[in-house]
Parts: sequence; structure tokens; C-alpha cells
Amino acid sequence: SPNMAAETPYGFIGLGIMGRGMALNLLKKGFKVVVWNRSVDKCDELVKAGATLAASPADAIKACSITFAMLADPEVAERVAFQDDGVVSAISPGKGYVDCSTVDEACSQRIAAAVSAAGGQFLEAPVSGSKKPAEDGQLIFLTAGDKALFDAVAAPLAAMGKKSLFLGPVGAGARMKLVVNMIMGSMLNAFAEGMSLADAAGLQTGDLLDVLDGGAMANPMFRLKGPAMQKGEYPPAFPLKHAQKDMRLALALADKLELGLPVAAAANESFKRARGEGRGDEDFAAVHAVLTKPTK
Repeated sequence: SPNMAAETPYGFIGLGIMGRGMALNLLKKGFKVVVWNRSVDKCDELVKAGATLAASPADAIKACSITFAMLADPEVAERVAFQDDGVVSAISPGKGYVDCSTVDEACSQRIAAAVSAAGGQFLEAPVSGSKKPAEDGQLIFLTAGDKALFDAVAAPLAAMGKKSLFLGPVGAGARMKLVVNMIMGSMLNAFAEGMSLADAAGLQTGDLLDVLDGGAMANPMFRLKGPAMQKGEYPPAFPLKHAQKDMRLALALADKLELGLPVAAAANESFKRARGEGRGDEDFAAVHAVLTKPTK
């Protein structure tokens, strides 16, 4: 029953743009939550909303049978897993660890192997969706690993998302996430180039948005990012530095598989240029800024 579920605390590690919304949704749906974040000030809002504060990742694991994590990149995911008071140090038989971070497959497999070696269960669960879907409980979870753990976390996943897919052994979730984000980054670049070309050609970008929205290319991303590009303001829903990291990881995967991705490679160069110009912490739509014609 939901009441029984509410009695079991879930750990949540990483309260950034995504983790904050996800953990708040667990609390809103009546789950008990134990939180930890590198910078402790990010925990304040969650504690006010009813969460318990853990002193370390290991403490969160000890306090809960199942713990979720949503961390910035492979480096942070591994650090939190393997540091002295990290996740793996506290894993014991019966503990489950669900890592929602977007990482490469090798990182996921290293963490999975360590969790399994300690007797725990591991599920990778990267998400499709950014800040608003995280806040609205509308994420799509791309999971792989331990099927029994996937079944056990059906209720919390439903509290944080609108869909959960189980894709097979560890690594499949990481690969699917990179494919999805590679398509998204490539699409966004083409869109930004179109907005820039329309503007340079003396057309109203609002008219372009109307044309796109009325046809086969209509999609929520263009609807959301078009106005940001028109204003030249890019508040971060999905930081550009993370989008570029995912393009890089997708291209590395393709390289390993001897597959050419010329469109994605070109899009990645635009993201790299935007990062180089100091736009890494802005939304990934800020790639538009480096594709616009300088005003004379």
C-alpha cells in the first residue's frame, strides 16, 4: 500500500537542478527521504520540506534500504561512490543503489560491480527530461541492471516520472541516454542555426517559430527554447556544459563502435565554442549565441 511505502525512507544523493525537483516530488507524494549533497546549503530547502539530513553518502545508504543519486557527471558519480565515506563503503546485502546520473557505460559498470561485490543491488536510471520535468514529476527513466530492484522502486519512480523503461543489463541505460541526448543536441544546434539564418535574412524569428510549430517539426523543445533564443537569455534548465559532456560521451561511444556521426560532431564543436566563451553554466540553448551573426 502507499502507506507502507511511505514508512520506508529512501536516500537521495545530489540536490542540483535535477535532484532537487526529484527529491521534492518524493516528499510531496508522502515518501520519507534522507538527503545528502556536497554543498550542504542545498539540503536546507529539502529539510524544511520534511527530509532528514545525512552526514555523508555512506550515512544515507545506512539509513535506507534503497538510495537514489543524481550527480553531475562520471567524475562526481565515481567520487561519491568510492570516496572513504561514500556509497560503496556502506553497501551491504539487501541495500539497493539507483544512480540517475548521466554517465558513460564504463563508469556505470564500475559502480555496479562494486555495489554487487558488496552484496547490494544496482540500477542505472538516467533520465530524459530537464529542470521543469524534474519539478513536475514528468521524467522518463531509462533503467538497466537489477530487474528486482527496478520492480522494487516502481512507486518512487512513478512519483518522479511519467514513464520508466527497463532496457536490460547495466550499460543499456547509459547508452540509450547518450543516444537521446546526442539527437537532442544535434537538433538544438540545427534549430539555433535556423533562428540565426532567419534573423540575418531579415525574417521575423516569431514567424519562423509559427511555421515550425504548425508542421511536422513541431516539438516541445523548440516551443521552449525559441523564446529564449529570441530574448538572448538562457537560464539553465539543462546546463550547456552537461549537454556538451553528453555529446562528447556519445561521440566517444560511436568512435569505439567505428561509427561516423558527422552531424553530432559538428554540433559538438558549436557547444565547445560556447563553453570556451564562458557559457557552460547557461542553458544549452546558449549555443545560439555563438551561432548568431555579430551586429555591426
